[in-house]
Amino acid sequence: MIQIAILLYEGFTALDAVGPYEVLASLPNAEVTFIAEQAGEIRSDTNRLGLIADATLSDLTHPNVIVVPGGPSMMQAAQSQVLLDWLREAHTTSLWTCSVCTGSFILGMAGLLEGKTVTTHWASRDYTQQFGGAKYVAKRFVQDGKIITAAGVSAGIDMALFIAAQLAGEKTAESIQLALEYDPQPPFQQGDFSRARSEIIKASTQLLTERPHKKF
Repeated sequence: MIQIAILLYEGFTALDAVGPYEVLASLPNAEVTFIAEQAGEIRSDTNRLGLIADATLSDLTHPNVIVVPGGPSMMQAAQSQVLLDWLREAHTTSLWTCSVCTGSFILGMAGLLEGKTVTTHWASRDYTQQFGGAKYVAKRFVQDGKIITAAGVSAGIDMALFIAAQLAGEKTAESIQLALEYDPQPPFQQGDFSRARSEIIKASTQLLTERPHKKF
């Protein structure tokens, strides 16, 4: 049985956690558990959605796969020595240690990204070296050793499909992709920072700032 732990903390971004969950929960012989410092409901960054952490960090000390979502409160979460200690210890035996969006900064604060090549949300890319000692690249997800980092929010689905292929083979991963009908055909072509128009980047940055919690 493959143990997969998705970390929750107050103010996480919902799709960062739920996107990978939808993929990884379909794996055969895998058990996906939402975990947190304390079991119970954990509210997302909008405070309008909550997920239930079914286990505490001490309940699941050595999962095979770790997924750390991002969120505007990730720096507050990274102040928890309990959480950071758990990450460091769990990473010693994990097959894959992963983050989505700004969850990479939690990995960085745990000292797991020093000298690594990583990605994160484009709006937070300038903080990669400061909070992780890592090099940022603009990709949907990046594998460096057993650490995999995904870019913003929806990129966690891409990352999870890659993990699924590593754990159960490409045929299984492709079957999961089809079951989810994950075949992005967006009505607009502004989802890539490197190709987005300047006025859209400005408006998107303002949107991020005006959310209930700021990225930084």
